[in-house]
Amino acid sequence: MKVNSVLIVGCGDLGARAGSHLKASGWQVAGVRRNAALLPPGFTGYPADYTEEGSLGFLAALEPDFLLVTPNPAEMTVEGYRRGFPGAMRNILAGLGAHRPRGILMVSSTRVFAEREGGWVDETSDLEREDPRALAIIEAERALLDSGHTACVVRFGGIYGAAGGRLLARIRRGELCAPEPVRYTNRIHRQDCGGFLAHLLLAMASGAPLEPVYIGVDDDPAPRFEVETWLAREMGIAAGPGVSAPDSPGGHKRCRNRLLHASGYRLLYPDYRSGYRAVLESGLTPPG
Repeated sequence: MKVNSVLIVGCGDLGARAGSHLKASGWQVAGVRRNAALLPPGFTGYPADYTEEGSLGFLAALEPDFLLVTPNPAEMTVEGYRRGFPGAMRNILAGLGAHRPRGILMVSSTRVFAEREGGWVDETSDLEREDPRALAIIEAERALLDSGHTACVVRFGGIYGAAGGRLLARIRRGELCAPEPVRYTNRIHRQDCGGFLAHLLLAMASGAPLEPVYIGVDDDPAPRFEVETWLAREMGIAAGPGVSAPDSPGGHKRCRNRLLHASGYRLLYPDYRSGYRAVLESGLTPPG
């Protein structure tokens, strides 16, 4: 029986997690990143900068069955977003040439939604029209979905679960956001990001039809102050309400994950309590 192959372009943490799931399922896994030596053991590595025009001319010759694209801004400027998203997608599609993978999956962001006042959004909700960084991400999504390839986009909310992290460091300093105005946050644990991406690629391989877009968040969009006060209690930190933390660039929203559940994926961490409790128990919090 033929073994499925996946090529992960921009294979950082999320790509490594998804690829490890697929490798455990018997897939051949390869990754593209600037320093291929940082790829997990067992991954075939290809050193390249996907933001550089002409850098991915080798993709077609590899003939991967599936492609997972996990782009990031080249830097936090608007130009960095344009290089890291639409520029990268142009390079990827050009590099594939005439090769037609069985499926391409792209990681995107809930930043693309237009909602800014805490309302509910789903995969069909209006998209941003003003934020130039969000517009760069949208342009990359559109380039892929309009390319004629079998493709799917996953818009993740706030990804957490890495060692340290600015939120936990700020709470350890006793700094909380203000309780008012209420600002909702959406999140998903890194383990669920990797698991969901692998789940969708396995579904593609089985021939199951996928939606063009999925929102990747947990079941509990929650006010920022609620999350921070719960974390402070769990960490044993004496902290009171403070000045409001800086607003997120896209305002705030509450994201529905109905299609994630409809796909058959079951979240390991369905809310911030279960997810952050796992982080705290793992000892990944920043030192005091």
